Amino acid sequence: MINLLKKLMNNKNIDGYIIPKNDEFFSEYSYPNRLKLISNFSGSAGLAIILKDKNLLFVDGRYTLQASIECGKNFKIFEIPKVRPFEVIKKIKHKLTLGFDPKLFTEISLRANFKNICNLVPINNNLVDEIFNLKNNNKIKEFYFLNKNIAGETISSKLNRLSSILKKKKINNIFISAPENCAWLLNIRGFDNPNSPIPNCQLILNNKQIYFFSDIRKINKIKNSIRYKKIKFYEFKEFPKVINNLKGKNFSIDRNSCSIFNKSIIFSKFNIINDIDPCYSLKAIKNKIEIKNMINAHISDGAALTKFLYWIKTKKKLNLTEIDAEKKLENFRKKNKNFLYPSFNTIAGSGPNGAIIHYRANKKSNRKIKKTDIFLCDSGGQYKYGTTDVTRTVCFSNPNSKIKNIFTRVLKGHIAVSNTNLNKINTGEKIDKRARTFLKKINLDYGHGTGHGVGYFLNVHEGPQSISKFNNVKIRPGMIVSNEPGYYKEKKFGIRIENLIYVKKNKKNIQFKNLTLAPIDKDLINFKMLNSNEKKYLHNYHLDVYSKISKYLNKGEKKWLSDLI
Repeated sequence: MINLLKKLMNNKNIDGYIIPKNDEFFSEYSYPNRLKLISNFSGSAGLAIILKDKNLLFVDGRYTLQASIECGKNFKIFEIPKVRPFEVIKKIKHKLTLGFDPKLFTEISLRANFKNICNLVPINNNLVDEIFNLKNNNKIKEFYFLNKNIAGETISSKLNRLSSILKKKKINNIFISAPENCAWLLNIRGFDNPNSPIPNCQLILNNKQIYFFSDIRKINKIKNSIRYKKIKFYEFKEFPKVINNLKGKNFSIDRNSCSIFNKSIIFSKFNIINDIDPCYSLKAIKNKIEIKNMINAHISDGAALTKFLYWIKTKKKLNLTEIDAEKKLENFRKKNKNFLYPSFNTIAGSGPNGAIIHYRANKKSNRKIKKTDIFLCDSGGQYKYGTTDVTRTVCFSNPNSKIKNIFTRVLKGHIAVSNTNLNKINTGEKIDKRARTFLKKINLDYGHGTGHGVGYFLNVHEGPQSISKFNNVKIRPGMIVSNEPGYYKEKKFGIRIENLIYVKKNKKNIQFKNLTLAPIDKDLINFKMLNSNEKKYLHNYHLDVYSKISKYLNKGEKKWLSDLI
């Protein structure tokens, strides 16, 4: 397929072609996955450059090992941000001409990766689509409306809050290009993306009207449910016509999700304000009903996961593969009537596969789980009223002291995050340091952030909040983040402990509260390394797990869980 692409490059008189992971909506789980089709790399983030004489793949630290396994024979792998594409390209003697699909790039992403060291040529007909003859053959599934008991806030209320921000900024028109923000604003969901209920749609807003762009065949349900008179519905192809008929001096676009293609259409008539869509910050603060529903979703999910952990920990003979374990866990979740589907592809990595941070078992990689293995399972679910994401690491025999000591240091970091005094330490950057403290004492670390923002029945990863080295966004009440320090020994094992936590404000204090309810494997803990406060935290956590999910467990599961308290 790469050779076919190179023939098309010759026809277009270009030296290379750029292929990102994202689709035109910049969704996390996109369709089609052009990067995987051309490179076989299955990670959630990456960028390929196909040149006449070489193939380059750029991924972040989470995926370097995975990329080398999946496509290292055909691609040279680079880790970003350590190496950016322009740093590699500028070493080539002559100035390259690279083609790209303008629907798949923002100006900011293109500039960050390529600077001005090559000629960039927009090609509207995607070359990968031409090779594979890609068409969206999915069945037409209509968008649907969330009632207030699920959404927790009316459309009018959300629009009023957004309009107030736009008025203060003196913005005439705004293009909401990220579908998840459209979904949040209008309380709608859909079936366009794997692992998330995000409907592929975009909005233009001004003080007179809302212009809704989508596949018009999917809107019948929401047209009848959304009784908001100011909404007009259009096909995506009508975007230029609508822009041409709009009035006003300026137009606000989100610099991280507005494509070069759409920006050029808007720029033909309006002064552009490159900004960040206010919806990101608004939807990051969950309302009381959203928090309540997320708590309930995690009770359901915790019961399923605990049943799975009991099942796999107490099996006399393992005799199962990673895929067997993955299917078994999903079956436990499916027993709940409100479970819809996994919130991402389950990571079920045993032994050396656990060291691949975003591992996905397939027919080729699928290992039989051994008694001596450390088993890492990172999974989650989309429920009708919430999104979950949890990682547990377990053992099946007595692990050596080195592994127990590392696991305990990861646990200490996990507890340190959960116990953060948010009155004093309230940015992701500062909290991230707390998580790494105990590993760094023995010169160990992990190559990913400590936590990401989590959406409400939307993206399992959302911003602007996160617990990471370079995030200075203030952690505020109502936000949900993951707490997932880890450690990975290449070709040996992986360790990660992940809970979702939300920010709760009491009269005086702002603190994290656990959402996730599932036991932590005590067989991996060196209790001598825990201080009294950490032991107390662990005891209280398991007590909380038992009190909330025990009624959903059978006698054997209850007994096993109670022994952990």
